Amino acid sequence: MNIINNIISLLIKQRLKSIELSINSSINCQQKILMNHIKFSRNTMFGEKYKFQKIFNYDDFNSRLPIFNYDDLSKYINLSITKQDILWPGRPKWFAKSSGTSNNKSKYIPVTIESLRNCHFKAGKDMLSLYLKNNSKTKILNSKSLMIGGSTNFEDLKYSYAGDLSAIIIKNLPFWVQQKRLPSMKTAIMEDWEEKVKNISNEVINSDISSISGVPSWTIKIINEVLKQNKIEKINDLWPNLELYMHGGTCFKNYKNTFNEFLSKKINFMEIYNASEGFFALQNDLHKNDLLLLTNHGIFYEFAPITNGIADKNNIVDLKSVELNKNYSLILTTNGGLWRYEIGDTVYFTSLNPFKIVISGRTKCFINAFGEELSVENSDDAINYACIKTNSSVNEYIASPLFYNDKTGCHEWIIEFEKLPYDLVEFSNLIDLKLKSINSDYESKRFKDILLKKPIIRSAPKNFFFKILKEQNKLGGQNKIKRLHNERNFIDFLLKKL
Repeated sequence: MNIINNIISLLIKQRLKSIELSINSSINCQQKILMNHIKFSRNTMFGEKYKFQKIFNYDDFNSRLPIFNYDDLSKYINLSITKQDILWPGRPKWFAKSSGTSNNKSKYIPVTIESLRNCHFKAGKDMLSLYLKNNSKTKILNSKSLMIGGSTNFEDLKYSYAGDLSAIIIKNLPFWVQQKRLPSMKTAIMEDWEEKVKNISNEVINSDISSISGVPSWTIKIINEVLKQNKIEKINDLWPNLELYMHGGTCFKNYKNTFNEFLSKKINFMEIYNASEGFFALQNDLHKNDLLLLTNHGIFYEFAPITNGIADKNNIVDLKSVELNKNYSLILTTNGGLWRYEIGDTVYFTSLNPFKIVISGRTKCFINAFGEELSVENSDDAINYACIKTNSSVNEYIASPLFYNDKTGCHEWIIEFEKLPYDLVEFSNLIDLKLKSINSDYESKRFKDILLKKPIIRSAPKNFFFKILKEQNKLGGQNKIKRLHNERNFIDFLLKKL
């Protein structure tokens, strides 16, 4: 173990120098990444179609390539499963299978050797390096890390394999990380998520766990199972050296109270921004909520300004032209072979030196039925505020517009509480109050109930959303509930289940 720790320490010292260099030369890094990708992919089918040999700078790139979504690129992705040199030189061995929150159909996101090594793993090293640098008394290298991911039972595509991104990551981790990781590969490959939770709980009971990583909703499930099996109330009683939880995939605000209920002492919470398409940002200062954008990890970033709730694709900018506190739709060109790919996430910048962002929501996850332009960031803030004020905690929620006959309406919410508020009406009033204070469009539509009336809150029983995901075969991994809906199809379906 000491040999492994010495190797890690050496790697970390090297990474810290590289991180500092990248921060100080972000624009140059971005320009090099773009032109290297263009040169490297010049002879692919995609490169030949868009005449990469005639692209010499960002303006050329911007004028020659349109913006793509998954459907636009799907024909190339499907070809790259069986043929070489389609989007990226060679043929990807891995495809991350994901539906995200925006669509029910599966997406196959190519994961190349370059994206694994120079994006996902490189960012993982940076995350560890920055944490160790900022926490000199940490004992994280001397204990095990619990990594909660999806099933590693891969779909055989003949020449390649498809599976959950976390499964692909676990399968390809370097030996020194495998030595420190739990659960075992035997448990990790289980498809039955409920059985998997029990197996994980059994494996980690007698282990010294110092860090946990995973999507909050599924991590809570496992911690609850561990507490239940050991008949204890606080997870620190079992894992006294637990000091760090790394989370991503969804806003953590609404889960933090629940996590604190598990703890008898404070631990560190670190947010990361990673997806099937790449590892984009991480929380380098645990006292601040914004994330350091990773600008030298094989991803070229572009940003489409959000105007009236819609991405303005006629005024796309690269990193050197972004502005503070302006909402953008994120567009990626990756070392996985995605070109000008609109991922569906929205972000805004809190700092330009270094470049730091906050994830504000998704382009397809909002409510704007009455002109209120309600984002997930707004709704998460409102839920968090109401929880703090009423000493409650929320596991999951969704909201949709409800229309009245007089052309007015309200927002109807279904909320699954981990800990119920003392008064559900007061909880609803607090959500309304917070939304008015942070969203001027919402406030104006609520004025004297002219268009938008008070929200309606419906409480769901515990495990309600878990059962919904189970019905839809979406247990575990990165599967999650889409929280805001601009129409009523999903909420009407859920109301029949209540």
